[in-house]
Amino acid sequence: MPRWAAFRYSIPIRRTGVTTLLLQTIKEKLDDYVLNSPQNIVNELETMRIYDQPLVGVAGVEDALWKKLKDTDVVGPQHLSPQEWLVGAKSVVSYFLPYTQRIRRSNCSEGFPSTEWLYGRYEGEMFNNALCSFVVDLIKKAGGRAIAPSIDKRLTVVNRRSNWSERHVAFIAGLGTFSLNRSMITSLGSAGRFGSVIVDFELEPTQRLYKEFDEYCTKCGVCIDRCPPQAISEKGKDNGICSHFLDEVRERYKPRYGCGKCQTSVPCEDKNPKEKVYESMMAVK
Repeated sequence: MPRWAAFRYSIPIRRTGVTTLLLQTIKEKLDDYVLNSPQNIVNELETMRIYDQPLVGVAGVEDALWKKLKDTDVVGPQHLSPQEWLVGAKSVVSYFLPYTQRIRRSNCSEGFPSTEWLYGRYEGEMFNNALCSFVVDLIKKAGGRAIAPSIDKRLTVVNRRSNWSERHVAFIAGLGTFSLNRSMITSLGSAGRFGSVIVDFELEPTQRLYKEFDEYCTKCGVCIDRCPPQAISEKGKDNGICSHFLDEVRERYKPRYGCGKCQTSVPCEDKNPKEKVYESMMAVK
C-alpha cells in the first residue's frame, strides 16, 4: 500500500464530549496527500507535479456573510448555506491549491493556454475532487459527518452561477479577496484551485485580515492586457465573453479546457501583491 493511502486509516483525534479533529491534523493530512498522491503527478508530461502545498482556512457557519451570498448582486438566492448542505453543520474548511511554478511559467505566453496549464486545469480538478473525498472520508472515519458540495449530486450551475461558490467560501474563510478579473488573491497568489468541506464540529474560524472584497488587488491592469478575448476591463470581467472563449478552448483541446492568462505573468500570480505594503505599514507603527 502506498504511503499516501496508508495514513488515511490512522487519524489522531481529540474527544471533548463530541469527536472533533484538530485543524492542525487536517492540515497535516492535506499536506501529506498533496505531497504523496500519484494523482498529483502527470506522467504524460515527464512526471509534472500539479499542485504545491495547500493553504487552509476555516469559516464558522454563523458568519453573517453566508446570508449575504444569497443577494442577487453577490451569488444569488440559489446559493445554499452550510446548514442547508449539511444539517448540524458547524464549520467549513476551505483550501487553496497553488499550481506549481512549472505550470504557471508555461502559461506566460499570449494566446491559447499552455499544454501544462490544460493538464493542470483538467487533471488538476480530478485531483481536487479526490482530495475533497479524502477529507470527507478522513472526518467520517474519526466519527464526524462531512460533505463536500463540489462533488455532491445537489451541486448545480445555472446561468454560470453555482449553488456553492468556492471562491466566495474562501473569502469568508479568510483565504483572500477578489481581484479585478474576479480570481481570488491569496497569500500564495491566484494561480490555483479552491475546494471546501463542510463539517459537523466546531473549528476556530480563520481571522479575515481584510475588510473590502477586493482589498488585495492593486488594480494594476496587467490582467486586462493578458486576457485573450478581452473580457476584462477597468470595470471588471465580462463572464459571457470569458465563457465563450473557454468553450472555444474546450472544442480545440477537448476534453481539456482552461485559460488562466489573467492568473499568470501578473503581480498576483504567486503572492499577495499588497503584502509588502502591509509589512511596511506595520514596520512604521
